Parts: sequence; structure tokens; C-alpha cells
Amino acid sequence: MEAKEQSWKKKKQPWFWHWVIASAIFRLILIYFPKNLNLASRPEVSTPLTSLRRLAEGYWLKQSSMSPYAGSMYHGSPLLLSLLGPLTVQRIEGLPDHLLCSLVFVIADIINAMLIRASGQKLQMAYGQSLKLLGLFELPEKSEIITSGDIAALVYLWNPFTIVACVGLSTSPVENLAIILSLYGACKGLAPLAAFGWVMATHLSLYPVILIIPVILLLGYGPDTPPRKLFMRRRYIEVGDNPSKDREDLMDRPEVPHVFSWRLIIHFLFWTSLWSVYVLVLCGVSVKQYGGLWELFKRTYGFMLTVQDLSPNIGVLWYFFAEVFDFFRNFFLIVFHGNILFMILPLAIRLKHRPYFLAFVYIAISSMLKSYPSVGDSALYLGLLGLFVNELADMQFSFFLFCGYIGVSLLSPVMHNLWIWRGTGNANFYFATAMAYACLQIILVVESVSAMLNHDRKLRKLSLPELQVGKT
Repeated sequence: MEAKEQSWKKKKQPWFWHWVIASAIFRLILIYFPKNLNLASRPEVSTPLTSLRRLAEGYWLKQSSMSPYAGSMYHGSPLLLSLLGPLTVQRIEGLPDHLLCSLVFVIADIINAMLIRASGQKLQMAYGQSLKLLGLFELPEKSEIITSGDIAALVYLWNPFTIVACVGLSTSPVENLAIILSLYGACKGLAPLAAFGWVMATHLSLYPVILIIPVILLLGYGPDTPPRKLFMRRRYIEVGDNPSKDREDLMDRPEVPHVFSWRLIIHFLFWTSLWSVYVLVLCGVSVKQYGGLWELFKRTYGFMLTVQDLSPNIGVLWYFFAEVFDFFRNFFLIVFHGNILFMILPLAIRLKHRPYFLAFVYIAISSMLKSYPSVGDSALYLGLLGLFVNELADMQFSFFLFCGYIGVSLLSPVMHNLWIWRGTGNANFYFATAMAYACLQIILVVESVSAMLNHDRKLRKLSLPELQVGKT
């Protein structure tokens, strides 16, 4: 069986890598178009937090011995400013501006796809082993289909949202890299890597702070599995069907996978504290002469939470806070951000046996309700959705969602053009597409969670008859 599986992998790998190389070449071709198709000016691609132009402005202020947060241009991390800032001022004659930054984003996309693929392989292996323990699945039967990791990686690389975020000079690929790195480290049981990814993701974007719950569950329980009570039932029934002399051996068999491990959790918390202190020290040194850490938090996290910039984007907060009375502003700020926190605990309780899927749900919800969303956020959760193609095969409204995303992607620039450039429309035209986009994301989250729970119920129905037969 191992020889057959290795030969199948060798046969399939060139096919996969051809598509990966083609995606990189396609990005480079788009980068060489004049002014990168003007994608950097699109509000769906670049936000006040992810725009490379704003980052270049912040770096220019820093080079001029002024605070990079002076004015209202830059609101990102000082570490990201030190990393990408020097690349924004380097020009190569005859080549597009910011070429080096574009290459960094292309490399980040490729690395993201590889990490998603590796995580998918780990998830599918663990899930296959769990189903085998339940007697519902034999590994050789799965040797002739494409793995979910390959599908997810290619979906991420060829997703139009991912491509325009990369070509449009958005820093979203770097932020997505930190999130995926954290999930990959947790999936592999690498606590230092998971802690580093989570700390950097939280530092860059703040909203990934809620991912600490699925990361801890991944480290404690391991990758996604069916509900653990199914394994407990099977073991107890098998114990009842065997002579007393074999009961002790059956009870000692580790047939309940992924018993919670506190050792990795403590390890993770230790490395999280270490990386957090390290990042704070670096940030403190970077902004020491510009107001210190308090000024940094006010200009970055405070900017995100208070929604100070009301420039149009594909979210719904900019229009709402442009219309709401100032007297109610703080109340609705609490309401919108509280919606994210309100859904954390119920979802964690219901989906604790599928922590990676729980991370996907958290990312989708935060992408929908965050103050400055972009298509780069959607690219991330749509790529992760490919990891669960087998479990979500019966998801309803998939064709409707596919057409809806295409329709919103085409209508959004049209409505923006009618409003801003032609003057034949108003803000309601563009906000209508943002509302449709939010509704599509709500439907996607609800339907995916419902399909996953239905899949678990199906496994329960398939396993219980076998257990009852064995019992009788």
C-alpha cells in the first residue's frame, strides 16, 4: 500500500507544481502591465491598513526624521514599515515601480499555498485514521483522488481575489502568511511556530487575536476529527463484547484520538509570551522618539477599533458611521465589535472537535465585520474552505454563492465608477454591493457550519448501526 501511495504521489506532483509555477508566472505578467492595471487604487484591494502607497508615505516621513504616524496616512506596524519600506524607494530602470515589493507578495502567496497544502495533508491523514478506527473508511480507497490540500492550495493561488491583492500592491499576503503560519504550526504540533505566527498576525491586524482558541484546540486535541463520543461508544461496546480477560487490553488501546495535551498548551503560552515581549521591544525601539508604544497603539489598534477613516471599502461600517449621529457612535462601535466576540464561545463549544474548521469560521466572520476589509481577507478564508471539500460536499447554495461572488466582483467597480467618476450615481450604489457581499459571506458561514454538522450527524448514523450490530 505504501509503495502504491508513493507512486501515486510521484505521478500527481508534476501536475500540481505545473499549476503552481503557472500561477507565479501569471502574477508576474500582470505586474508588468502599465501601472499594474491600477489595482492599487481600488478600494476593494487597498485599505488604509493594507495600502502600500500609505506604507511608502510612512517610510518617507520616517526617513525625513518625522513620525511615520504624522497626519493620517500610515496606520500599520512599524516592523512592517522597516521590512517593506526600503523596498518602496528602490527603483530599477525600465521595470515597474515597487517591483521588489511585488516579488515579496508573490513569494508570500506561494508560501501560503504550500503551508495550506501541508496542513491539508495533515488534516486528511488524521481524519482518515479516525474514520478507519470507526470502521467507516479504508485508506486504500482514497488513493485515487486528489487530496484536499492540493485543492485548497490551488484554490488559494488561482482565486481572483488572491491575484488582485498580490498585483494591487496590498500587504494582505504578508498578513495572511502570519495567520496561515500559526495554523500550520498548530496543526503540526509546533508550539514555537504557532506562537510566532499568532503573535505576528495579531500585531499586524489585531483581529486574528480570536484565533488563539482554535490554535489551542489544535495543539491540545490535534487536527480535525469526528466527534470524540463516537470513539468512546465504539470502545465501550467492544469492551462489552469481549471476554473479561481482554477488557483491560481494549480499555488501554488509544482508540480515542487526540486526548487533550496540556504540555503543548503550556509550551505555546510560554513562546507566546516570549514572542510578544520581543515584538513589543522591537516596536518600542522603532517608535521611541515618536511617542512610544502608547502612540503606536493609538495610531494602529485605536485606528482600527474607532473606524476613524470613512473612505469607501467593501465593508459596511464606513457607510454606517458616515450616517450615524456622533452621540450614538461609541454605542454602535461596541455593537459591531461585540458581534465578533459574541459568536466566539458558542462556535468553540459546538466545533471544538474541528479546530481547523473553527479557525476558518472565525476568519470568515472577522473578515465580514472588521473595520477595513479587503478582498485579501476573502482570499484567505476561501482558500481554507478548500480544505473541507470532502466534508462540505453536500453544502447547499454553493452554485448561488459562486455566482454571487462573481456578480459582486463585477458590479463593485462598476458602481464605484458610476458614483466617483461619472457622477451618475451616489454612495448607495456602491454600498448596495457591499451589503450584497456581506450577505454572501453570512450565507457562506451559515451553510458551511450547517453542512459540517450534517456531516457529523451522517457519520453518527453510519457508525451506530455497526456498533449496535456488534453489540447484538
